[in-house]
Amino acid sequence: MNAGIIGVGRYLPEKIVTNADLEKIMDTSDEWIRTRTGIEERRIASDDVGTADMGYEAAQKALKDAGLRPEDLDLIIVSTVTPDYPFPSASCMIQEKLGAKKAAAFDVSAACAGFMYGMITAKQFIETGAYQYVLVVGVEKLSNIVNWEDRNTAVLFGDGAGAVVMGAVSEGRGILSFELGADGTGGKYLYQDEYIAMNGREVFKFAVRQMGESSVNVIEKAGLSKEDVDFLIPHQANIRIMEAARQRLELPEEKMSKTIQSYGNTSAASIPISMVEELENGKIKEDDVIVMVGFGGGLTWGAIAIRWGK
Repeated sequence: MNAGIIGVGRYLPEKIVTNADLEKIMDTSDEWIRTRTGIEERRIASDDVGTADMGYEAAQKALKDAGLRPEDLDLIIVSTVTPDYPFPSASCMIQEKLGAKKAAAFDVSAACAGFMYGMITAKQFIETGAYQYVLVVGVEKLSNIVNWEDRNTAVLFGDGAGAVVMGAVSEGRGILSFELGADGTGGKYLYQDEYIAMNGREVFKFAVRQMGESSVNVIEKAGLSKEDVDFLIPHQANIRIMEAARQRLELPEEKMSKTIQSYGNTSAASIPISMVEELENGKIKEDDVIVMVGFGGGLTWGAIAIRWGK
């Protein structure tokens, strides 16, 4: 039995904050932000919209896309580092909002690699036959933990949610291989005290190396070559880090998802948000081999090779 994606959805807050808006409140410039990160604007959720609210909106769309009802779900996994409360978990709150009464629910905390961790956890439940349908949500309200006076971090992050419904797919499709990893010795380079704190130089070095290595590793584990890859969906953290991964795979620019200019770094939500965008743009097609790769605080990383289709 192969586990794969059978439905997708996303939610993005309406409020857009541009680089020009940030110029007015901190010592930065549009050119400085764009040239170093690739970000032009980001979405910021209003005070009355919480993490679970955004996750619920994305989840509803994913269920509709999968042709399923909330009561069909066996499990809900939410990847987030910005839950509304320490408990109840964001997953339990989304379960209640959906009315998914038979679903178990728990959160995963692996920062920007969280969606990869969530998908691979779901894969185990499905392929062992324990559960039939698993909802995986990546959602962040990073605006709650950003110091808007720190120009090195405040310009990077945005809010949003993406979701997938996973289930059994036909032979040859679904998740072909994966890699998960962590290096706790690097935790000091990216963490939250009251706000997000980051050693940008160290995180950049780690991310450039790990994104490329993990992408190549999952291709090899799947018994494929670089030429077999049709599309790359990297975590949208920094355009230079993303480009390094693309170049490692020797892919042309049009074969890499790039949504960072519109949404910034949405942590665990960035890969599913990008996935939905590329499906809507027609860049992901039936039977395409896709590599998804992310890294985050912890330090954590994860990559997946998947053949698209049900």
